[in-house]
Amino acid sequence: MTLPPPPRAWNIDELTVDRTQAVAAFGFTERQARFLATVMLHSGVFVERQYCAFAGIVHGQKTHDFLERLSTREMVKPIAVGPLHRGRLYHVHHKPLYAAIGEMDNRHRKPMSTGRMIERLMVLDAVLDDGTFTWLATEFDKRSYFLRRLSTGVPLRDYPRLTFGEGTAQTVRLFPDKMPIGIQRDGHDHRFLYLVTCPEPMDFRVFLLRHAELLRSLHQWTIRVLFPQPFARAIPRFGHAAREAIATPMNPDAREELLWYFRERHAGRRDRAPAAEQRFRTASLYYRAPRFRALYRAWLHQGDGVVWAAASAVLKDKLERREGRFEFVPLSRQYLHLSSLVGVA
Repeated sequence: MTLPPPPRAWNIDELTVDRTQAVAAFGFTERQARFLATVMLHSGVFVERQYCAFAGIVHGQKTHDFLERLSTREMVKPIAVGPLHRGRLYHVHHKPLYAAIGEMDNRHRKPMSTGRMIERLMVLDAVLDDGTFTWLATEFDKRSYFLRRLSTGVPLRDYPRLTFGEGTAQTVRLFPDKMPIGIQRDGHDHRFLYLVTCPEPMDFRVFLLRHAELLRSLHQWTIRVLFPQPFARAIPRFGHAAREAIATPMNPDAREELLWYFRERHAGRRDRAPAAEQRFRTASLYYRAPRFRALYRAWLHQGDGVVWAAASAVLKDKLERREGRFEFVPLSRQYLHLSSLVGVA
């Protein structure tokens, strides 16, 4: 897999300034422009209290004028899902605004369900609440940063990815989870966000496996798992999944058998010899646990490397040395009393 290298002059701080100035050219103040750029990159939607928190102001004439200007110029679509000022969402959909920051085709610009909007509000809050990190939102920004940070230490084939198609028609999407990644200015620490949208941690397991090689190469990292109120009871379940995926290396002797089983399962053969069929049935029973089901899903896109990495003790050692950490964070905000819609987008 090959991708064009990012521009040599890429720098997230300079890019943030450029994006802010491009949005400000539409007649916004520097503060308003920074907020709009942040919203477009991370969520596409916001509520008034988020702008107030970002700007350090309270509801009043300034916020009213800002929202009124956006609405009358049809740059945002106000969506009433509750009482005025408490329950009004603003969807930033204006194509020229996205084009100004180089994201004309960003999916945040497109219509979305109410459930999806609530999820994105949660992600935006997590970004706005932690100003000690610079947050990377797009595939381009993440790829550009890590290619510089890790140089040749991690080949592109080991980056988090999804693959579609075969051979020359294959399409590759890097960092497909669309979750923000926070970086410190010195590049020493990294923070990966994950929003829980289902009480079962299968997708979370795959997320961890997809990022395993990247995490192995970073000096220090934290995975912050955000739990909306309906899913807070699932925290122990997610903790168990994290221990299995990261802190419990697979027996190295099982790798070849597991890879054989994955290949046979993917091939879908119906004409195996009796001995091979019995071997396949035995493996199917042995590898039916959630850990191996998640590993199969990751293997389909990452290849054999994800299985070899599952037997490595590097991430386990990082956790023991506190170079790697998990944070399981119940979300306390009442998201417009629509938290029950999370996970039904």
